[in-house]
Amino acid sequence: MSYLKFKADHLFTGKEMLDENGVLIMDNDGFFENIIPVTEAGENVQQLRGIISPAFINCHCHLELSHLKGLIPEKTGLVDFVFKVVTQRHFEEALIFEAIEKSEKEMIDNGIIAVGDICNNTHSFFQKQKGNIAYYNFIEVSGWLPAIAQTRFEKSKLHYDHFYQLSPANNQLSMAPHAPYSVSDELWKLIQPFFYKKTTTIHNQETPFEDEFFESGKGDFLRMYSLMNIDNSFFEPTGKSSLQSYLPKLNDAKNVLFVHNTFSKKQDLEFVKNEWNKKDVVAFFCLCPNANLYIENALPPIELLIREHSNIVLGTDSLASNHRLSILDEIKTIVKNFPTIPLPEILKWATINGAKALQMDNVLGSFEAGKKPGVVLIEHINGDSITPQSSVRKIT
Repeated sequence: MSYLKFKADHLFTGKEMLDENGVLIMDNDGFFENIIPVTEAGENVQQLRGIISPAFINCHCHLELSHLKGLIPEKTGLVDFVFKVVTQRHFEEALIFEAIEKSEKEMIDNGIIAVGDICNNTHSFFQKQKGNIAYYNFIEVSGWLPAIAQTRFEKSKLHYDHFYQLSPANNQLSMAPHAPYSVSDELWKLIQPFFYKKTTTIHNQETPFEDEFFESGKGDFLRMYSLMNIDNSFFEPTGKSSLQSYLPKLNDAKNVLFVHNTFSKKQDLEFVKNEWNKKDVVAFFCLCPNANLYIENALPPIELLIREHSNIVLGTDSLASNHRLSILDEIKTIVKNFPTIPLPEILKWATINGAKALQMDNVLGSFEAGKKPGVVLIEHINGDSITPQSSVRKIT
């Protein structure tokens, strides 16, 4: 068997950064073979400039919203953003399918090999059948009024059954509550069996009004319900933060992806650790900084998440709330705003952590035996640092 040999200024394994003396060996089918010293690599070593890395994992995307690129104004705040998504997402199917295909190609070109994708319909099904990217499909469920819980569940179950065809082993598919302010207790009960021992996800604390609503029943969410003609009179505030109010409902999952976390606080992170300390649930906090800036003009408390030893992963959100589907662009924003965070730490979030969150770490996320993680090259770096000019390209 012949092998491909790669050498660059730096080699990130998915877990640590090595210098230019390591040579990555992959077989022709894309499986990892070894990392050896350059003195032992022999001939036909491809000399590259930049950082070699496993391909990226995008833990949060809405591929089905790709047709909304550029249609929703920036910095409107979450309530107005959500309202515009709900009222503007209906386009001709041909345009939607074309946008989905284009967006998937963009992700591949940007070094993304796997995606945790939110599905409110089956528009992305045909593209995913092609097998270009590994997907963990989250069938998103929403419905705030208790009276519509059964109807909303049955609709989502039809989508779930449809996507099951892509994952007959049933290990890359689950139901997922949209957000704590959009899923009634009655609906929670119906969907809980569908993320038993799986990965599920939820939009978490994306706006300060989320906690205000659960703590006191006040805030801008009341305007959202009014805009959508939803009678919210049944709701009783819990007196606790949003996350602390709903967390026990996720106790049966294996992994939980909390997405955005823009306004999460120390006591919330401690609550998660205390609640799941003796359970088998693993929490992952997914950062989508460019979407946070697009919608709320705010960034999540990344340094707090690091201090609390949180499992961090990265996502792009959708083209309704972002200009590009690029994990490298998310990394650039983090580096710009949090320059003291070591690059190897951030690259872990983009690779092995994401693979673990999506339960794909047996094949993706790091250069280890038995894995086919893809190889990307981050170019136009400064020493061992990402720059605004940095770019990424797929090697294998």
